[in-house]
Amino acid sequence: MRVALFTETYVNSINGVMAHVKTLKYGLEQLGHEVLVVTADKHARHHYIQDGILHCPALESKRFYGFGVALPYSRKRQKMIAEFDPDVIHIHHEFGIGLSGIRAARILNKPLVYTLHTMYDQYIYYIAPKMFLRLATKFSHRYERFIARSATALTSPSLKGDEYFKRIGVNKEFNLIPNSADLEAFNPDKITMEQRQEIRKQYSIPENRRIACFVGRLGKEKSVDVLLDYWAQTITPQDNLHLLIVGDGPDREALEQQANNLGIQDMVTFTGMIPHEKMPAYYACCDIYVTASLSEMNSISMLEGMASGLPTLQRYDELNADQIKNGVNGYLFHTAEEMAERLREIASLSPEELQKRKETVIETVRNRGSHELATYMLEIYKKAIAEKQKELNRYRKAV
Repeated sequence: MRVALFTETYVNSINGVMAHVKTLKYGLEQLGHEVLVVTADKHARHHYIQDGILHCPALESKRFYGFGVALPYSRKRQKMIAEFDPDVIHIHHEFGIGLSGIRAARILNKPLVYTLHTMYDQYIYYIAPKMFLRLATKFSHRYERFIARSATALTSPSLKGDEYFKRIGVNKEFNLIPNSADLEAFNPDKITMEQRQEIRKQYSIPENRRIACFVGRLGKEKSVDVLLDYWAQTITPQDNLHLLIVGDGPDREALEQQANNLGIQDMVTFTGMIPHEKMPAYYACCDIYVTASLSEMNSISMLEGMASGLPTLQRYDELNADQIKNGVNGYLFHTAEEMAERLREIASLSPEELQKRKETVIETVRNRGSHELATYMLEIYKKAIAEKQKELNRYRKAV
């Protein structure tokens, strides 16, 4: 099967959608399928294909975290997609490249699969002034309905996707396909003790402190401010815990100032952006993954942490509560006190007990790798191809 994956971010980007598409591409290719990734590239001056990636010229958008935004249509791009002749087109974003995928599917009469990775209600403030938020939200719902209704099949990595589609008036069959992680890349056994110690040394984190980490974009929707507040309310230096916040974003400066104002700057480290290929060592040097975010679908950073053996503490989120099995791969928490209790519980484990817990966590994501993601998605592709064929047959009979 030939599959075209359309995503705004892939080259020179670090985010969950990029990681998802990269894992899916690898899994499909390992199963013998041909994949073309169509993506915006702010460094490209013309359309070209290299290593299975169609680079599309794009303009940098500061409102979209510096990502490239491509025009939705290009004759050259359409010609190159037609030459690849995909059996199915799969879009992962809703902007210029996503619209390009919709157009290509219509022109080529190919089935269109759409994966919703983000509930844009929680991101509107990035692009709309406060006074226009309600109007912008209404427009975004109308736009999302257009995207979803253009698709032959809908998927999302969380039940939040189904709830979101229904809330905005889309009543189509929904397919839940959980996210996956690169289990091989994030195998903690591949990281040496020297690599782990080097990271501690780099950020001056004492050896006797257990490290809890959060990895992600530092934006309002990730609730890192809540995490800092909870930490300040309940964690003291005597707990020998350190919070490592990995990532960058529009709120970084404000969050660093918040940590200073709360008096926890000696227990919190902001690393800034770390290249994705270096992340396995960062996870491996940590002991716990913690997040207060309620905006996630199925956090890939959290999955990468679990693949690295990190027990995960997640703030309770009803539609994502099934992602954590209390006492197995981590714990859910509602309050600062619950978070602190679980942090201290894990931190108090002996090295042998913690290692055993980490092995248990890894087992819970053993079936969440690239092979499984590709296998699940292939079933969706086959259904979409069959559905599109039925549609074409009905049209031919009608004319």
